[in-house]
Amino acid sequence: MKLLMVFVLGLVIVASGCGESPGTDNEGAKKVKIGFAMDTVKEERWQRDLEAFEAHCKKLDVDCEITVADNKADKQANDVDNLLTKGIDVLVIAPSNAKQAASMVDKAKAQGVPVISYDRLIDSDKIDLYISHQVPVIGRKIAEYALEKVPKGRYVMVYGASTDNNAHIMKKEQLAVLQPAIDRGDITIVAEQFIEGWRKDLALSFAENALTQQNDNVDAFVVSNDGMAGGVAEALARKNLTGKILVTGQDAQIDALQRIAEGKQAMTIYKAIVPLASGAVEAAIKLARGESFETSPFLNEAIGKEVPSILLEVVAVDKNNLVDTVIRDGYAKFEDVFRNVPESERPKR
Repeated sequence: MKLLMVFVLGLVIVASGCGESPGTDNEGAKKVKIGFAMDTVKEERWQRDLEAFEAHCKKLDVDCEITVADNKADKQANDVDNLLTKGIDVLVIAPSNAKQAASMVDKAKAQGVPVISYDRLIDSDKIDLYISHQVPVIGRKIAEYALEKVPKGRYVMVYGASTDNNAHIMKKEQLAVLQPAIDRGDITIVAEQFIEGWRKDLALSFAENALTQQNDNVDAFVVSNDGMAGGVAEALARKNLTGKILVTGQDAQIDALQRIAEGKQAMTIYKAIVPLASGAVEAAIKLARGESFETSPFLNEAIGKEVPSILLEVVAVDKNNLVDTVIRDGYAKFEDVFRNVPESERPKR
């Protein structure tokens, strides 16, 4: 993950290079104020985002106000309205609904407030920045892993929320990887579904139904995040199928890392959250000051237009590299990851 840290360090250096407190304007009279409209903090991953975002704002002496919409697009719209009335200099949105969030962007831009689309892509070409991890790469890595471990068999595809662009991007990339094997007849997709809100309970129900309909004849669950993977793992446990059917994931949640260590989940995608949150804060400061920074174009296929982006690298994690990735980076503790594994079966540190 060295490239990630180099990137963030570079932004910190630039943001701090004016010889003044990073959060204050040129006269030193006013702090930059950032509004961050989050969709949810129910999952561990999003709790990490909130904590990292707040911590970096504090470090750079920036005011920030964070709202949480509890997976409700209408509540997020109200949250954004409230943030805009409070005189924020920059609006950061992790959208609940990619299409509905476009109207929030319009409101902010009408007031001269720059907008950053955080982690999830908003369906608007008016955003000033899309900062995320390499979502297409995430989709490909998940499918490539499944295909390597289960080159022939019956697959169930568990996608994220249909209102989230990330879910659609990942679906497209996963199917692109699997299509040659499907064409050869090596892989058959026996069930697939978008899961509202990326919810564990809905993934559990879908997995149970899929197993019942297929008489448990499933070889792999290609699951797009760890929260849903937890639901799938529970469905498999209820049928005594734990470890017999491959399960993928994304986000490197602690419970998922524990499942990987125990053999209940095959893999996850590790996305370092601190560089993402820090990069968003630093980009927000630059936007508030009207300063330029380096981006690359990213095509939003939902609207057929490119938007400026910063996309961070990701790493596939399984039982073989737990120690060399998430534990080595300090993202997770060895004792926590292998808590449920007998000491005699734990890897050497």
